[in-house]
Amino acid sequence: MKNKPLIILFVLFLVTAAFFLFTKLQRSDLTEEIETRLSKFEEGQSVQIEGKRFQTSDELKSFYKNREFEEVWSKNGKINSTANDFLEELENVKYDGLNPEDYNLALIQEFFEDIKSQQKILKPKSTPELVDLDFLMTDAFFRLAKDLELGKIGPESRGTYWKLEAKESNTDPLELLNSVAEGEDIEDALASLYPKLDMYSKGREVLKTLYETSERDTLNWKQVSFEQSLKVGDRNQSVPKLRERLQFWGFLDTYETEDELLFDSTMWEGLKKYQIENGMKPDGAIGDLTAGFLNDSPEKLIDIASVNMERMRWLPEINWDEELVLVNIANYQLDYLDKGDTTLSAKVIVGKEYNESPVFSAPMSYIVFSPYWNIPSSITQDEILPSLKKNKAYLQEKNMEVVSNTGEVLDPNKVNWKEKDGEEFPFRIRQKPGGSNSLGLVKFMFPNDYNIYIHDTPARSLFQRESRALSHGCIRIQYPDQFAKSLLRDKKWTTEKISEAMHQENEEVVKLNREVPVLLLYLTFWTDDKGQGHFRPDIYNRDAELLKALRSAPKAESIERS
Repeated sequence: MKNKPLIILFVLFLVTAAFFLFTKLQRSDLTEEIETRLSKFEEGQSVQIEGKRFQTSDELKSFYKNREFEEVWSKNGKINSTANDFLEELENVKYDGLNPEDYNLALIQEFFEDIKSQQKILKPKSTPELVDLDFLMTDAFFRLAKDLELGKIGPESRGTYWKLEAKESNTDPLELLNSVAEGEDIEDALASLYPKLDMYSKGREVLKTLYETSERDTLNWKQVSFEQSLKVGDRNQSVPKLRERLQFWGFLDTYETEDELLFDSTMWEGLKKYQIENGMKPDGAIGDLTAGFLNDSPEKLIDIASVNMERMRWLPEINWDEELVLVNIANYQLDYLDKGDTTLSAKVIVGKEYNESPVFSAPMSYIVFSPYWNIPSSITQDEILPSLKKNKAYLQEKNMEVVSNTGEVLDPNKVNWKEKDGEEFPFRIRQKPGGSNSLGLVKFMFPNDYNIYIHDTPARSLFQRESRALSHGCIRIQYPDQFAKSLLRDKKWTTEKISEAMHQENEEVVKLNREVPVLLLYLTFWTDDKGQGHFRPDIYNRDAELLKALRSAPKAESIERS
């Protein structure tokens, strides 16, 4: 028995050798070819197909190494069902507002056709195309996963107006693809990357419908405009086109008319429904805004929806079931949400051109009743001082006062206004509380770097306008008293007490007993709870640049088959 240790070692050697031989036999020729192909590319070197570089080379090499170079998208020399399902998902990313061609779609389809066209069962060792296809689809998966979760456009290219912090990825695409390879449904896997927003998933359905509508579209969408608004009884050469478009979108049934150029009462009724649906004043008149909307073809609406699906992917994690103040700048509307329900909606006035309201979030912490308006230095320089030099009584007429840097109220008659240069003005000007105060009777404060807040306004008639980009950047609210009552949540703050606080000679600061998130968004498309899509004018002309970036090809070199 002296040789027992040697016998044991020999047996272990045989077992180990048998194991490795068995493992070797279990590996497909395609797996061997994947390993051989990847071994040719050194660390840091891009994986290539026919001289074209992959964008996700590091992830691709790591992924296949971790799974012992086993193929994902084929089995026994045949394209598998997972690959077929993924091809369908790639074709459907247009419903996410993305371009399927950004994810190797044309080349993948070409490989599918070539491989499936062969009559006999293909053996992996005779089909290097299957390796190319595996790499192409894996690269497409990794890039699509990133774009669905975080957005295609990076934070540095989102525009200076977008101030929300970029969200971080919560998903490892390599692990996600491994789950798919092990049997997870690929549609579910990709859906797990969508923003946690009902309006995103419902937006996909709206886009799908728009694509279907576009396919049956036979109209001429040539732009129409008018020198003046059209009303019932007017005749115009463009009326037939507008009637046709109302019928196309389902707001007007087909009917016979003796005068095609006449804007009649039947068309008027359909037009009002269209205006209500698109957030316009339902006056039944065709002005610039209504005509502009009626000029939008299905393709144009697809572009608008696509841009906003991308914006939704940029949004950080938001708990929509908790208290939230949501302002959609493009919709001129504020919604106060509590436990997922909208308990108050109000029209708002937002920043005008060159004073655009940014997109950001900050916590609201206090309310100021009967506020002073501390006039920003830019307005002091550009508006107040020039007016003062022309009219010494300007401050008194506007209920304003001059204040030193220490807070002392100064006598304006002792200030030599003509010698004061705007940029070196040593004082600040504020408007006293009262009905004429530009902030109105109350303001709602969520301290931020942009000096933006929500406030009342004495110019109540402005809320009747359709286009309300009129402020210096702050948000003016239609129902400030109701908003205050919703936020205070205290029985002592009755309607009467709130009204009294809003009509004092001195301002009163009231701290909230919690911080309420305020989110300012810019969405020219969204969906409601019923899945209905809503479109609004791009008041700041932000959509076109984003659409151009969204539709552009990826920066990395594209892959083509030679």
